[in-house]
Parts: sequence; structure tokens; C-alpha cells
Amino acid sequence: MVSTLDEQRAHGGPGTHDVTNQAPPLTPYDASDDAALLEGLRREGAGWAEEDLRRLGRQAGSAQAQEWADLANRHEPELRTHDRYGNRVDEVEFHPSWHHLMRTAIGEGLAASPWADDRPGAHVVRSAGGLVWGHTEAGHGCPTSMTYAAVPALRRQPELAKLYEPLLTSREYDPVLREPTEKRGLLAGMGMTEKQGGSDVRTNTTAATPTAEPGVYTLRGHKWFTSAPMCDVFLVLAQAPGGLSCFLVPRVLPDGTRNTFRIQRLKDKLGNRSNASSEPEFDGTVAWLVGPEGQGVKTIIEMVNCTRLDCVMMSAALMRKSLVEAGHHARHRSAFGARLVDQPLMRNVLADLALESEAATTLTLRLAGAADRAIRGDEGEVAFRRIATAVGKYWVTKRGPAFTAEALECLGGNGYVEDSGMPRHYREAPLLSIWEGSGNVNALDVLRALSREPGTAEALFGELALARGADARLDAAVTRLGTGLSEASPTTARRLVEQMALTLQASLLVRHAPPAVADAFCATRLGGDWGHAFGTLPESAGLDAIVERALPGGAG
Repeated sequence: MVSTLDEQRAHGGPGTHDVTNQAPPLTPYDASDDAALLEGLRREGAGWAEEDLRRLGRQAGSAQAQEWADLANRHEPELRTHDRYGNRVDEVEFHPSWHHLMRTAIGEGLAASPWADDRPGAHVVRSAGGLVWGHTEAGHGCPTSMTYAAVPALRRQPELAKLYEPLLTSREYDPVLREPTEKRGLLAGMGMTEKQGGSDVRTNTTAATPTAEPGVYTLRGHKWFTSAPMCDVFLVLAQAPGGLSCFLVPRVLPDGTRNTFRIQRLKDKLGNRSNASSEPEFDGTVAWLVGPEGQGVKTIIEMVNCTRLDCVMMSAALMRKSLVEAGHHARHRSAFGARLVDQPLMRNVLADLALESEAATTLTLRLAGAADRAIRGDEGEVAFRRIATAVGKYWVTKRGPAFTAEALECLGGNGYVEDSGMPRHYREAPLLSIWEGSGNVNALDVLRALSREPGTAEALFGELALARGADARLDAAVTRLGTGLSEASPTTARRLVEQMALTLQASLLVRHAPPAVADAFCATRLGGDWGHAFGTLPESAGLDAIVERALPGGAG
């Protein structure tokens, strides 16, 4: 006769479904419990928002917000091209969890609201909020990022900015599609790339034909990758008689009728599954000119600076979230007689990941501070922002896939199953290197800035000079960088930009991070005392201090 489970336990036998040696749920946790984040917030002049950031951190790490993130990705958006009567509607339907995430993000000022905030540091607060709220999921960060970036481009056409900017900077989420000026808040999308060109937007074939009304055109063409088609207005590039130009395309026209915005299909993407990305067709689509004809690229350049910063921020947020997950597992899982976090080699891996994460977070906040001050008229920060954002976009987003793969491996087989959430992070990571120009585009853009805007090199080296004499390895790297600039070529652009990024990150850590963090970063990333994978820090690295600083609540 087979004993019951209780009888087996009474006689010392294990139950077949007893769960032991598994990490408990991470939630609830505080996503803002990050020393590098909070120190950077204060340093960049935004300490006044710390209480709100901590509140948002607790919400981001709550079981409810994490469930929203999971459900928004499990129940993907669906395209509805026609209503039941056969009328073309071109609407995208989302799971309620998506709307909860969007409502929170916009209400917390993570879209365009900093443009309406005169307080110094307002743009830093937004980036810090993105680093924290990014612990939920990345897909809904796309429409909030584009809405943020649309404002400076729209200001090239003051009469349009006057009409739309107060609604774009609103903290009200209003997802119903109707005439824009009747809504409580607006979202903006972008339609730049086409199938024949991608990043080479000057090859665009979408045609813009002037109408009898000044500044009003009709568009005809097909866009290849337009994310967030449920937005209210879009900035679109098209060929006008005077050349490539920027246009504002509303989904609903001022008279309340639907503009022609035929969504051909939604993209079946590797990651970013909660967010809809589409191929819209324009055919007699009404659009308003933004900026002069023929200056479309010049009009959108400020927008690109904003979205590239967000790519850096989102990558840093993804790294931090993956590190927190890996550290939580390692603190609760035991193998070979000890907790994983206490195993020397695992501790090396976690410390190496922590260095990378802190460097990414610190650079993100420095770039956000530069953006905030540049927007307020600091010319030195304008030049630094121009080159450092492109450098950061190239390097931090490139580190994301390798980082998330290593963090996933810390969980072993547990990290390879969807329930852990780690596969979603892994699929998400490559997007941020592709969005707003792939690695080659950004590396070549750095060379372009150096050759056409000499003040950018001076701004970068001025920043590096602030750490002169603090670390011999850093000083040597700055010297090598100077030599590299004189020998720069398109063939070696990636190597040069990588060197720029690591030197800049090291200079920030030498100035602002604890000695153990700065020393280990300089020894490995600049001094060469490192392998080719994470977890190859030298014996001399202060692993305990690094891990203790990085993991929420301490390493123990």
C-alpha cells in the first residue's frame, strides 16, 4: 500500500512536489534602491525629485506593476483594419495592462512633461524615472520616448507647437482616437524609415505635394517601420518639391474625420512585443510642414539627440533589472555547499556585471544632465551632449545583449524559461542598438561630429580633464585617445568610439564612484587586466565591496 505524502514526510521521506532551494519571488522590491542612480540624481541637480523617484521605484517593483509588464507582453497588440460594417478604422487594440503602464508612465512625467517644467534638472528627473520605471517592461517606453522627442522638432514650426505642445506635455493619458485638440493629452509617433533605405532617410520616396493652403501638403508613400501607430500625431519625412522635409501627420483631422493612415501590418519582432510597430501607407494623407522645405534632417536632429539618450537610458535600465534578478537568485540559491552569491566565481561574475551596470547608469545621468543644461542654453554642454550621446548610444546599447545573456546564465536553466522573465530581457536588448541608428551609423556619426564640429572634441577632452591625475591608467587612456583621434578613419570608427566610451565612463567613475568600483573598472576596461567574458576580474578587485554596493538591500 502506497503511503500518502504526509505519511512519507512523517517517516522522513521527501515529498515529490516539495519546493526547496528556489529563490522566492523578487517582488515587492524597490527599483530605486541603487546607489549609483541616487548619487547621480543629486549630482546632476535633480535631488529635489528623490522622494518621488523612490515612490516610483517601489511602484515599479510591486507585484502589480510586474504583473502588468508580464501580461502586456503575453497578450500582444492586435491590428483591426476594418469595423464590422467594412469601414477602414486602422486601430490597434491593447491588453488593459498596457494602458496601466502607459497611464503611470505619462502621469509620472516620463513622456514630454519636462518641456513644460522650468526647474533645473527636470530632464534629469525624467531619465532617472525611466531608469526606475524601466524595471517593468520596455515596450511602452517607445511611445513615451517619441512623444518626448517630438517637442523640440515641432518647435521649428511655432504655430503648430503652440497648438500641440501643451497637449504633448500633459500628464494625462487619453488613448481614445479623436480630434487632437479635443483630448486631454497626446502621444506622438514617428515615420522616418522606408524599405529601400532604412537609416539612409535621404533615399525616401514618400512624396509630399503642396495644396492650395499654405503649409498644408498631401502625402503618398509607404513607411517600413513606424512604431506606436496608435499615437495621435506623427512626425514624418517625405520628399517635397524643395527636398526631404518634415511633416506633422494627425490620425484625426481638425474636422473630426480620419486621416488616411492605412496600417498594412504589424511587425512580428524579436522583442518589444508589447509595443505595436507597423507599416502605414499614405495616400492623399493630409500633413503640415514642420520647418523649411528641404531641411527635414536638420529639423529632426534635436529629436534624434533625445531618442538616442533614451536608448542609452533604456539599456542601462535593462542592465540594472537583469542584475537585480541575477543577484536575487544568487542570494537565495545554494550549490556545492554554499549560496551562489558566496561562491568566488559567481561573485566575480556579479561584480563584473555590477561594474558595467554602474558605468551605464552613471553615463546615462551625465548625458541627461548635459541635455538639461544644453536645453537651457549652456553652449559647452551643447557640444558635449552632441558627441557624448552618440558615443554612449553606440557603446552602452552594444553591451546590453552580452550583459543580459550573462545575467540570464546566473539563473542557469531557471533563467531560460519564460516564467523567469529573463528571456524577455534578452530579446529586448538588441533593439536598443538598432533603434535610432545601428552601431555603424552611430560610430560614423561620431566621426562626422569630430570633423564638422571641432568644439565637440574640445568638450569631450575637457570632461576627461576633470579626472586628470587621479588614475594613471585613465591618464594613459586619454593620451591614447588623443592619438587615436588623429588617426581616425571609417574603417576603425568602432574601435575609436569604444575607446572614447570606456575612457569617458572611467573618468566619471574615478570622480564619483567608490574606490573599489573605479579601480576595478580602470584595471579591466582600460588596463587590460580582464578576459573576454564577464566574470574575469582580477584577484585584486574588491569583489565584496562592489557586490555589496550593487545589490538592493546589500549582498547578504
